[in-house]
Amino acid sequence: MLTITDLSLQRGGVWLLDSVALTVQSGQRVAIVGANGAGKSSLFQLLLGQLSPEQGSVSLPGGTRIAHMAQEVEATGRSARDFVLDGDIDLRRLERELEQAEARGDDNAVAHIHGELDIHEAWSAARRAEALLRGLGFQNEDADRPVSAFSGGWRIRLNLAQALMRPSDLLLLDEPTNHLDLDACLWLENWLRRYDGTLLFISHDRDFMDRVATHVVHFDQRKLEVYTGNYSGFELQRSERLAQQQAGFEKQQARIAEIQRFIDRFKAKATKARQAQSRVKSLERMEKIAPAHIDSPFSFEFPMADKVSNPLLSIRHGQAGHGDTTILSNINLTLLPGSRIGLLGPNGAGKSTLMDALLGQGEQGGSSTLLSGERTCGEHLAIGYFAQHQLESLDLDASPFLHLQRLSPKASEQSIRNFLGGFDFHGDEALSPIRSFSGGEKARVALAVIAWQKPNLLLLDEPTNHLDLEMRQALTMALQNFEGAIVVVSHDRHLLRNTVDEFWLVNDGRVVEYQGDLEDYEGWLADRRKDDTEAPKRQSAGTMNPGGIAGAEPDAAVGESADDRKARKRAEAALRQKLSPYRKRQTALEKQMDSLNEVLSNLEAELADPAVYSDASKARLKELLAKQSDAKGKLEDTEAEWLEVSETVEAMEEELGG
Repeated sequence: MLTITDLSLQRGGVWLLDSVALTVQSGQRVAIVGANGAGKSSLFQLLLGQLSPEQGSVSLPGGTRIAHMAQEVEATGRSARDFVLDGDIDLRRLERELEQAEARGDDNAVAHIHGELDIHEAWSAARRAEALLRGLGFQNEDADRPVSAFSGGWRIRLNLAQALMRPSDLLLLDEPTNHLDLDACLWLENWLRRYDGTLLFISHDRDFMDRVATHVVHFDQRKLEVYTGNYSGFELQRSERLAQQQAGFEKQQARIAEIQRFIDRFKAKATKARQAQSRVKSLERMEKIAPAHIDSPFSFEFPMADKVSNPLLSIRHGQAGHGDTTILSNINLTLLPGSRIGLLGPNGAGKSTLMDALLGQGEQGGSSTLLSGERTCGEHLAIGYFAQHQLESLDLDASPFLHLQRLSPKASEQSIRNFLGGFDFHGDEALSPIRSFSGGEKARVALAVIAWQKPNLLLLDEPTNHLDLEMRQALTMALQNFEGAIVVVSHDRHLLRNTVDEFWLVNDGRVVEYQGDLEDYEGWLADRRKDDTEAPKRQSAGTMNPGGIAGAEPDAAVGESADDRKARKRAEAALRQKLSPYRKRQTALEKQMDSLNEVLSNLEAELADPAVYSDASKARLKELLAKQSDAKGKLEDTEAEWLEVSETVEAMEEELGG
C-alpha cells in the first residue's frame, strides 16, 4: 500500500529522518508515535504532497484516494451537515454535474448522472453525515447550525466528521481524539476498527491506540522503527531495548517491593486486610508505569497543602445549571481527603456543570452554576482547577517563570527554575513569553501554576488535551502520588484507570455512584446507542452511600421520620468529627513506617558489603547493627500503634457505613 525508500527529510535546517525505509500493507492500522517535533505531522504532509524529501521516494498505488483530517476550519455559514457532506468530493462533483446537465436540458447526461449517484448511494448521504455528527457528540438540531456557531473544539470535530465522510483508501488522522469526550472516543474506535482502508494516525491516547492499532511506527533518533501490535506491545518491546537504562525504573521497583512486603505482612490477618487495601491500590497503579518512559523529560509532583480540612467540600440539596435552566438536581455529595473520583456521562449531561458547581463559579469565572443548595467548604480548602478555558486566562506576555514568581514573590529564582524543570521548561524557555507556545506547552504552564500553589483538591476537566504521551505519563504518576482529593473528567482511559478509585455517573439530571468499571460503561453507552428513544439502563448505577468517601445521600429509610433523620445525621457528623484525628494519626504513622523501612533498607545495603566485616571495620559494624536493632524496634512499635489506630478507624467507618 505505502512504500518509503531511503528517505531523508529536514524542516528548518533540522533533520527529521535520515535514510529511512517503511512499508505499510493494505488494511493495516498504524499508530505513529514519537517525541514532539520528531516529524510525525511532517510525514503526513509528505504523503499529501505538501513537502518534498531531500532524498528517497514515497510510493502509493495509482489512484489511491487519501482522506485527511484538517487541523483548522474557517467560520463559514454552511450548515454542519453540508460541511460534512463536502468531504465526499465525488458526491459534490456529481451534484454539480447534475445541476449543469439539467440546466442544459441534456436528458441523457441527467439519466447517466442519476445512475452514478445511485451507485454512490447519494440517497443515504445526508443520513450518513448525520450519523457521523451524532457519533461525535453533536445533537440532532446541530446539523442545521452554521459552522461559525461552533467553538474551536467542536469545529475540529466537524473536520474529523468530514474526513470520515470522504471515501478513501488511505486515511490520515492527526490527533483525532484531542477534542473528543470519552463517549465520542469509544464511538470513533468502533468506526475505525470497521474501516476497510489503510489507516495512519498520530495519537497520544494509549488506550485509543491499544484498541485501534495493528502496528506502531516510532520516530526515534531520525529513524522509523516498526512494531507489530498495539501500543502496549510497542511499549513492552521498546522497554526491552532500553533494559540497560532503567535506573529510575529499578528505583520504583524497590518501592513496589517495599509496599508488597507491607501487604504480605498483614494480608493474612482477616481483621487487618482492609487496612492494606490502600497499599494494594497504590501497588496496582505503580505496576502500570512502564520502563519505556524512563527517558521522559518530565518529572513533577503536586505538593500537598500544608493544612487539610475534613471534609474538604460538600454540597447539599443542590441544583446546578445556567440561568433559568436546571441541568442537575438533588446534588448531595461530600469530598474527603483522599477521594479519587472520575466523572462519567454522555456528552451534554452536565459533567462540566458539576465541576463548576464544585469550584463555586461558572465557566470563564462567571456566576456559579450552583443555582440553589448549600455548598460548604472546609476551612483549609485549596482548589487546583484545570480546564481548557483556563489556558485563556494565562498572561501571554509573561514567561513560565514570571507566572510562578507572581504567586510567590519571595521564592528563590533557583527553586522556581528547579520546579519548572520538572515540566521541561529549561534555560531561556523558562523565561520566554508564552505567546508563541504550543497548546501543549501552555497546558504544561497551567499545570505548573496549579501544582506550585499546593492544592488539596484537584478539579481536572480534560487535563490531557494537547499533552503528548510522556507528559500524560508524568501527569498520571503525579496524580498517583497526590495525597489530596481528585475529581477528573477525561477521555484518557489510561489516566482514569490509574488515578481514580471510583466513578460518578452524571446522567438524566442526577449524579449517582457508578458501580461498574470503564468496560461496563462502554457497554452501557452501546446499549443507549441501540435505541436513542429507549430509557437509559441503570443496572450499573446506584445511589452513593453517605459513609463512603463521597456521594449523593441515599433515600431516607422507609418509615424514618424527619426528626429521626436529623438525629441520625447529627450523630454521623459527630462521628466523622471524632474520626478525623484518628485518620490523621493513621497517615502520620504510615509515613513513619515508610521512613523506617527506608532506613532499614539502607542499613541492610551497608551490611551486605563484605568490607564492613573486616577487623578494621569492627566499630562501624557495631554501629550499624545497633542502628538496625533500634530501627527494627521503632518499626515494630509504630506498626503496633498503626494496627490499633487502624482498628479504631475501621470500626468507626463501619459504624458510619451501617
